[in-house]
Parts: sequence; C-alpha cells; structure tokens
Amino acid sequence: MRFLFFLYGVICYAIFFGTFLYAIGFVGNFIVPKSMDSGVEGTVIEALIINLLLLGVFAVQHSVMARKEFKALWTKVIPEVIERSTYVLLSSLALLLLLWQWRPMGGVVWDVSGSYLGTVLMAISLVGWLLVLVSTFLINHFELFGLEQVFVNLKGKALTYGEFKTPGLYQFVRHPIYFGFTVAFWATPIMTVAHLLFAVGTLAYMIIGIALEEKDLVASFGDSYQKYQSRVSMLIPLPPKK
Repeated sequence: MRFLFFLYGVICYAIFFGTFLYAIGFVGNFIVPKSMDSGVEGTVIEALIINLLLLGVFAVQHSVMARKEFKALWTKVIPEVIERSTYVLLSSLALLLLLWQWRPMGGVVWDVSGSYLGTVLMAISLVGWLLVLVSTFLINHFELFGLEQVFVNLKGKALTYGEFKTPGLYQFVRHPIYFGFTVAFWATPIMTVAHLLFAVGTLAYMIIGIALEEKDLVASFGDSYQKYQSRVSMLIPLPPKK
C-alpha cells in the first residue's frame, strides 16, 4: 500500500506540473492549442457567465479543501498521507477545466505586441512564473505538492513539520507565490477583455485566499506569525519594517 500511495503521489505531481506548464502558454497565448484568447466566441454574456463560473469552481475548490476544518473531515475518508496529493490533483483538474472551457470575449484593452514594450511585458510575465516556482522551493516544494508525504511514508517514517521560517523572498513579502502569479497575469503585451476578467478575478480570489490562509497561519504559529504580519508586506515586496 505504501508503494501505491507513493505512485499515486507521483502521478498527482506529474499532472500538476504538466498543468502548470500548460497554464504558462495559456496565459501568454503561445505554443498551447487552447489559450486565453483562442477558441470559438459566443455572446459576451454567455462567455462572461461561463468564465465567472469556471473561476468560481477553482476558487471554491482551492480554498475550501485547504481549510483545516475540511481536512479534519476529509482525512476520515482518505488516508492522511495522500491528503495533500489529492488536493493537488483536484486543484489541477479544476484548473484544467478552466483552461479547457475558458471563452474568449473579444475587445482589447491594450495591445503593444510587436513592440519593445510588448517584449518587456512578456519577459516580466515569465519572470512572474519563475517567481512562483522559486517561491515554492524556498519553503518546501515537495511537501507543498504532496511528494514528501508519500516518500516519507514509503520509507516507513512519520512526516515532521518544521518551525515557521521566512527564507529569501519571504523576508520582503508574505505571499511571494501570489505576487508571482499577479505579475504573470497582469504583464501581458495584449490585454483583452477576457484576460482582464481573468486577471481581476484571480487577484480578487488571491486577496480572499490570503485572508483565509493567514487566519490558519495565525492559529498554527500564533504570535510568531502576527509579528511577521506586522513587519512584512502582504503582496508587494517591500523592505521589512523595523
């Protein structure tokens, strides 16, 4: 059973990583067959409703399943060792649904493609994606995506959780992963109406998600996290307060 759990965790991680790579092409409108502004256009109202529903499905799944109260109930149904892998899998599937069914909406807010500024914006977007990935490794990438749990279990050991730490970028911004996503989504040579909806919707979700996440972090780390909150910016990297 331990090996099966490990195999399951590896498969879930592979699905996540493939989805992550596809999302880069989706947002940037390159390489992938279905991107942000490709596909058959319907009416604006139809596209708006469908896109908002897709964003809502992802937001609800991603936030609800991350809460401690849900985890306490969920781990009565599935083994705790694969709880994180299952969360990663379902988050990936919710995102894949969004990438698959997202509707273009027509209309352009700005278009600087083919210019020096357009190239700079595309480069900044890719830096944002890189920040997301780097930020996961600064904490514990493999624990965050469920691999460490199944690997430790495979060796017959119990997973131990470390202290609250603020390595690298975390000394300047409390949520560098969300900051990276924000940069990746907003720095685009062509801002269409659909892309703007996506960028605004995900930013709104991230702000709400941060509030919920920090409530759990305060409950877990108490005064240490509250002091961290008072010193370090939430979403925009800034020098920490003395």
